[in-house]
Amino acid sequence: MRLLIMGPPGVGKGTQAKGIAEHYGVPAISTGDIFRANVKNKTPLGLEVARIMEEGGYVPDEITDSIVNDRLAAPDAAGGWLLDGYPRTPGQVASLDAELARTGTAIDAVISLVADQAPLIERLLKRAQIEGRADDNAETIARRMEVYNEATDPLLATYRERGLLVEVDGIGGIEEVAARITAALDARLA
Repeated sequence: MRLLIMGPPGVGKGTQAKGIAEHYGVPAISTGDIFRANVKNKTPLGLEVARIMEEGGYVPDEITDSIVNDRLAAPDAAGGWLLDGYPRTPGQVASLDAELARTGTAIDAVISLVADQAPLIERLLKRAQIEGRADDNAETIARRMEVYNEATDPLLATYRERGLLVEVDGIGGIEEVAARITAALDARLA
């Protein structure tokens, strides 16, 4: 199974991605986790990513595409995967489409977690306090929400047109949202 999970910052994509991936027996691949590991280790990529994230922006497509394509080629992803945080731009959609065409595979579904912004902003500010995440302050959160909406709305429209979009209410307890996602995916893929 090959899945994408999308949704605004703070909706719980990472948490849900891990559970969904475990449920379906595929690796959860998070571009955010890959970038944060590079930032933590102060790699050249990490230093560039840190600067971009501090400004509330997104890493350029060329860098992200290369990292994702390398990760999808790993042996554990041969039978499927769940991408969290990718694609985020029309260019990344095109790059993923090209990689899937090259490997003769296809996306099975695109999960879109839907939520109002107010509870998400509150959730992100709380997470910033707990985890000490420098990229989660009021200014960068507002910018990330704005960038997400501008960049991702066209992607959701693309996947909706392709008949791949599965929209799920992203607000609620972890298990509650997970149950909604699994039920929606099972119904769609049955």
